[in-house]
Amino acid sequence: MIGSRETTRFRALILALALGGLLMTIKFVAYLLTNSAAILSDALESIINVVASGFALYSIYLSDQPPDTRHPYGHGKIEYFSVGFEGALIILAAVTILYLAIPEFFGVPMLAKLDLGIFLMLGTSAVNLALGLFLVRTGRRTRSMPLVADGKHLLTDVYTSVGVVAGLVLVRLTGWHGWDPLTACAVAINIIFTGWRLVIKSFGRLMDEAEPELLRRIVEILNENRRPDWIDVHHLRARHYGDKVHVDFHLVVPRSLGLLEAHREAKQIETMMLDSLAEVVEIIVHVDPCEDPLCERCVQHQCQDRGKASPATREPWQVDEVVVKRENTGKY
Repeated sequence: MIGSRETTRFRALILALALGGLLMTIKFVAYLLTNSAAILSDALESIINVVASGFALYSIYLSDQPPDTRHPYGHGKIEYFSVGFEGALIILAAVTILYLAIPEFFGVPMLAKLDLGIFLMLGTSAVNLALGLFLVRTGRRTRSMPLVADGKHLLTDVYTSVGVVAGLVLVRLTGWHGWDPLTACAVAINIIFTGWRLVIKSFGRLMDEAEPELLRRIVEILNENRRPDWIDVHHLRARHYGDKVHVDFHLVVPRSLGLLEAHREAKQIETMMLDSLAEVVEIIVHVDPCEDPLCERCVQHQCQDRGKASPATREPWQVDEVVVKRENTGKY
């Protein structure tokens, strides 16, 4: 059964898909009326908006499917493919725009009905602005990367449309039609950067790039609730699967602690993290017994296994320390 958050994301993308199709149609009508290369460049980018919204809708549907035997971590990473796909399409649209616009410098066509074209482009810009802000806000609230990416793309489309309007105004004021293909080329270069940023962001999540803010929050929770038996924490990792996060790390406890007690410590941490971090759906704590090299980190005063090192003064854990894979041999 689809939850309220998933329903919100679906409705937002269906709205984006419907409005995107309508705005794309209006832009192509504006191009046919004006014969403007700049408007054509904006209309071509609108095709990407529609295709990307459709793919994002499918990716959110698939990411909401429960884990199965072939995908035990779920299907959330499809959302990052969606973002990368959108970025690649944006770059393809930019290359197409350059291909169509550059020849216009050598045979500039006569433009027509510029006032109507400017009016239509301003209208589509206003709708895109409202829709883009809505998608970004909804995507951040529901932790949906495709929604945020789609919204930011629409906001970029607003800048594109404003640039197109500026070019048409310059044509209207100066009478030099070369402003039209020049504007189209500027639009293409701008959206290449937008597409590239989306591709890089997609690759980062697919490669499980660390999110410093989330790691900081996890370490902060551990420090605030630290118990004497939690000698050390290391090899902290967090992986994103769509709007869901899986966390795992190693917890070092005294060797004298029984199996049941060690298991209880791990379960207490897991429950604490799940209650504190809404995006975390799974946390695995691997329990390690302490060894002599870690005595310098231990604050236990009564320990039969302690080496020569005296009890340490407890220092708060730091993110850059707990993310490394630290072995009981004392090597880092």
